Amino acid sequence: MPSVSGRRGLRFWVPVAYVVASAAMVFSVGVPTSHDLVFVWFAIGMAAFSVTDLRRRVPRLVIEWAPFILVLFIYDRLRGFADGLVFQAREVPQVRVEAALFGKPIPTVWLQSHLWDGANHLQWWDYLTWFIYLTHFFATLVVAAILWTWAHDKFSRFATMVCVLALTGFATYTLYPAVPPWLAARHGSIGESNRLVGIVWHHVPIAHYGSLFEKGQSYANNVAAMPSLHAGYALLVTLYLWRLIPRRWRPLLALYPPAMAFALVYSGEHYVVDCLAGWAYATASFVAVNLWFERRSSRVLALEPALAD
Repeated sequence: MPSVSGRRGLRFWVPVAYVVASAAMVFSVGVPTSHDLVFVWFAIGMAAFSVTDLRRRVPRLVIEWAPFILVLFIYDRLRGFADGLVFQAREVPQVRVEAALFGKPIPTVWLQSHLWDGANHLQWWDYLTWFIYLTHFFATLVVAAILWTWAHDKFSRFATMVCVLALTGFATYTLYPAVPPWLAARHGSIGESNRLVGIVWHHVPIAHYGSLFEKGQSYANNVAAMPSLHAGYALLVTLYLWRLIPRRWRPLLALYPPAMAFALVYSGEHYVVDCLAGWAYATASFVAVNLWFERRSSRVLALEPALAD
């Protein structure tokens, strides 16, 4: 067994090595965009930060993360098959609602006409849009990994919320496949709206970002626009962390959902109504799961005196 000084060294140097290796991976290979690869990356990180207690923590990691990752893995693999699985993709209703709320041109067309200068003249806000969009691929797992490592009692509730949001979103994609703005624009339904994220990705000076984006879309459903789970997860992260972080960080956290919504609308990935629906689904998942956990806790407390007798 390592000495006290040896354990302190392991607790410092193993996480440092993980961070350095992660940075090297990002700059040499790119950022993984599928849940399974991101989980492997973070699982190694959680083990690195628990290096002096691996015998106890690794079995717990496998048991507690397995259902969570299984749901996300199934969602990733099945969402592509929900493309017209039951009903034809809908294009007109969301365009009409968007126009009724905001007028014409609709927001994504208006934003691109004022802010988008083309692939050869990218602006700082284009790169910021790309980065905010990218956070969707790992933000929820980052939060889950942090909670599991340093606030373990908060992990299962958050993981349940993420799963409920994924499953309800998938059910909606199956019942109401919805065409996003960039695809509607190709059909001539809304005016000009380019799919900006992929364009910007090819200009980011880190190896293979473009190819990783394309691989990350291999299981994508191009008509899984309603609700926007990008917007939904951004709000869910904010709602869950709101009471857990210091007050001085809350304004920054509050900016995340509207920033994600702007990125999604500007980039042509979603309508504003898609984002509003995503926020509604996230709020419902947050409230429903919290109620379920509170009721379960109340039942356990009620049973304790009887068990004591």
